[in-house]
Amino acid sequence: MSAVRDRELYAKLLGIEDPWFVRDVDARLEKSEVEVHIGFEPDARLECPECGATCGRYDSRTRSWRHLDTMQYRTVLTADVPRVNCKTHGVKQVRVPWAESGSRFTALFESLVIDWLSEASISAVAKMLRMSWDEVDGVMSRAVARGLARRESQPLRRIGVDETSFQKRHEYVTVVYDVERSRVLEVLDGRKQEDLENFFWDTPLEHISTLEAISMDMWPGYINAVKNHVESADKKICFDRFHVAKHFGDGVNRVRTQEAAELRAAGDKTLVGTRYLWLQNPENMKPDNKTRFETLRDTSLKVARAWAMKETARGLWDYSTRGWAQRAWNRLIDWMSRSRLDPMIKVAKMLREHIWGILNAIALNASNAHLESTNAKIQALKKRACGYRNRARFRHAILFHCGRLDLHPQLAAHTNS
Repeated sequence: MSAVRDRELYAKLLGIEDPWFVRDVDARLEKSEVEVHIGFEPDARLECPECGATCGRYDSRTRSWRHLDTMQYRTVLTADVPRVNCKTHGVKQVRVPWAESGSRFTALFESLVIDWLSEASISAVAKMLRMSWDEVDGVMSRAVARGLARRESQPLRRIGVDETSFQKRHEYVTVVYDVERSRVLEVLDGRKQEDLENFFWDTPLEHISTLEAISMDMWPGYINAVKNHVESADKKICFDRFHVAKHFGDGVNRVRTQEAAELRAAGDKTLVGTRYLWLQNPENMKPDNKTRFETLRDTSLKVARAWAMKETARGLWDYSTRGWAQRAWNRLIDWMSRSRLDPMIKVAKMLREHIWGILNAIALNASNAHLESTNAKIQALKKRACGYRNRARFRHAILFHCGRLDLHPQLAAHTNS
């Protein structure tokens, strides 16, 4: 193929148009690399990339971008990019049609990386595309920044707030979820009151005023942050049923632990190896475990009584009327308070103090169910990546995969591969 035909081919593949042109194609087969040299017509009109004003040429700088491979060959675009001297904005580099500002990859190549990142880890994509880990992470970071810049702030009706573990040693971030639009809105640096308050400060007041329900756990910092920023928060804060169920599960397990120790001291091993029987739903048990559990459940064991309280609570979320729900919860709390089971008495005290938010959740039919499934996806991402080096990268990964953002460079739509 002649040099002229090579230049014409790459001009079409890259979507290069006047005043840009393919000046030369250098195939370095020994390096498995193709370098495409792009020129700029010397008499072409130059514009400031900030304001579009016609400007004089200041100088030019040589820049290179990684492009989609040509067959098995790594392809690089190299161009002498003019810089202009704008009276308003000073010396600026003109925009190129094949890449976004600040990127060392073409828009088409970044789009390819983004597509692969939706299916594989950063390390896997880096190995497959012969990139460094930091280069792939940079593409993800730019994609998230691009998506957040494009996402319009919209009125919020229902949101969920939950913590998710960042690393071991009880390090957490806070995830704010838009229930109505099924997307993560933001990932906050920790789980302190000021972290959630920063989210409200950054959200337009008119979009906070439309909130009808905020589903969360009973963490005081979250509660105080919402009360400081949301009008009539006491009627909108909804304590999530999954977190309430966790308190019940922990109470039952503590009762079992205490009773098992007492029985073992008397030589009775009835409760040995039964921990998960009391925490699992009977309908999900294997036949052998279910038979064993039913035998234990029908005894006079203390843990059997605690489990009965937990099961009673499961059915109380089905109420639709606030008044009837309140009567039922009060009966359960009274039963637990008189049970002489210290762990369940503590749970009852917690419930009595927070019954208002539980009743809000029932009346408004609000829960963190969607956020719980998102949290499972987040933990899978963390496991696939073998952890993240810092919170910023963890935030980018969550927003990349769960933010429902428009991630791809716009310029990719204007070129042909």
